[in-house]
Amino acid sequence: MHIPENYLAPATCGVMGAAMVPVWVHAVKKVGKELPKEKMPLLGVGAAFSFLAMMFNVPLVGGTTGHAVGGTLIALLFGPNAACIAVSIALLIQAVLFGDGGILAFGANCFNMAFILPFAGYYTYRLIVKLASKNQPAKSGIHYVAAAIGSYVGINLAAFFTAVEFGLQPLLFHDASGNALYCPYDLSVAIPSMMIPHLVVAGVVELVFTVVVYAFIRKVAPDMIYENILAQTEQEPKKHIPVFALIAVLIAATPLGLLATGTAWGEWGADEIAAVENAGKVLGYTPSGLANGWELNVLMPDYAVSGMNEIPAYILSAILGVALLVIIFKLISLPMKGRR
Repeated sequence: MHIPENYLAPATCGVMGAAMVPVWVHAVKKVGKELPKEKMPLLGVGAAFSFLAMMFNVPLVGGTTGHAVGGTLIALLFGPNAACIAVSIALLIQAVLFGDGGILAFGANCFNMAFILPFAGYYTYRLIVKLASKNQPAKSGIHYVAAAIGSYVGINLAAFFTAVEFGLQPLLFHDASGNALYCPYDLSVAIPSMMIPHLVVAGVVELVFTVVVYAFIRKVAPDMIYENILAQTEQEPKKHIPVFALIAVLIAATPLGLLATGTAWGEWGADEIAAVENAGKVLGYTPSGLANGWELNVLMPDYAVSGMNEIPAYILSAILGVALLVIIFKLISLPMKGRR
């Protein structure tokens, strides 16, 4: 679901980036009011769950690959606005250090995965819990059902917006001969190509990841649940050793994401897109925007390290990404000293 560099026209990237600015401003203001100071470093843990979830690639229908995002999970832990910030920073680290997602497409990727996904997932969850508790107090099991449905809705809605952004490019930006300048597949191809694999596989992966981690945290660290944070004005500091242990287990297991071979739909390199086959037809050309577009030389492209075996390199990438997220949110919490 990460839109790479040069798949969207600069004009599209500009519009999507501009659309995210008021979202980020609103999210920062809301988080400043909602989250106590001591919870802010834990938001880095939430971002780490998202970062790690996106490293576990799974094979999808059609021979491509995909992954969970964890946006709804973070929204359930710290609220949708906090999730927006957390996923945005995780996406920024992925783009700048690992080349996973484009720098120019950063606004579009955040719109899909840091805005649409967590907000749609969280408010779907809220609606289901509210309807279930209309005539009687909601049973604990409904929270897991709601989390499952919410996360499934969230990631599929994000996939739909991604498909639309891809599919509009050849309609809006093409040369005199009709060849696309950027993403070459229109809506009739992009929407089913994105939605079928997400509805069948990726949505289920997101659902399972969200429910399992959410159930674990509800049991071992209920003070990290958004509903409990809002309900309590003051909380005693708690140790979160089981949560950090789960992070460590996920880091150690990330090489499982290397087992899924192939490329995610819409993430082909400029050197391979001409040979890509869709519906039995080979594209046959390389869009000029892709061939001549701008690209950042990143430190660890595709989570790899030159001269290092891919498994330890993948684990090292996971450790680096998690460490940076925890440090960033710890630094963000420092100016909040003295605020409840």
